[in-house]
Amino acid sequence: MLRIAGALLLAAAVAGLAFGLSAVASVAVYRAVPPAHTPLMVLRAVQRRDARPARWRWRSLDRISPHLVRAAIAAEDSRFCSHTGFDWREIREALKDFEETGGFRRGASTISMQTAKNVFLTPHRSFIRKGLEAGFTVLIEAMWGKRRILETYLNVAEWGPGIYGAETAARAWFRRGAARLTPDQAALLASTLPGPLRWRPDRPNARIRRKARIVRERMRLVKLEKDRACGG
Repeated sequence: MLRIAGALLLAAAVAGLAFGLSAVASVAVYRAVPPAHTPLMVLRAVQRRDARPARWRWRSLDRISPHLVRAAIAAEDSRFCSHTGFDWREIREALKDFEETGGFRRGASTISMQTAKNVFLTPHRSFIRKGLEAGFTVLIEAMWGKRRILETYLNVAEWGPGIYGAETAARAWFRRGAARLTPDQAALLASTLPGPLRWRPDRPNARIRRKARIVRERMRLVKLEKDRACGG
């Protein structure tokens, strides 16, 4: 019995080590090379019964409007430039809210965490996935830096049915490249990030218009360095 238990523990340790090494290798590769696709893209294609791979146009951060960079930070993660992957203040507030209401009515997911999930994991919620998401978040913060994280986030984000990345979204919704987005268009795009299959930035409802106005005001508080990503 002890021999069997020992063998199982050894197998688990080897499997864990192999997964860890593969995770580090994947993060290292994507530091310099754009992903060919993401798990979400594959999942959406299966849901649509569409065998064609998702198409999107990768753009370097220098070719994405600084208005959209500011809008994404203002809407999704106001402390992106100062935290190390996890916004502990938001996490504490979310836990406090859970204790008071019995449910999570506010999110605490940072841009770094969302990028880790979007690039390496499926959107299905579970404690295991959350643990893996945290691990990948630590890795990309350590190996990529803020600029690459933000660049990847804006290039793989879902912005509508079959629409991924800032360039494709800008052309689909506003008929212009990502570099030419106006502040108002950027605020509308950022405002639809939590529900890209429910809301359209080109035809915003009252809720999205209200949120976009708030994002527009917050954009003024986002300070960017010359490289547009926190100086990293």
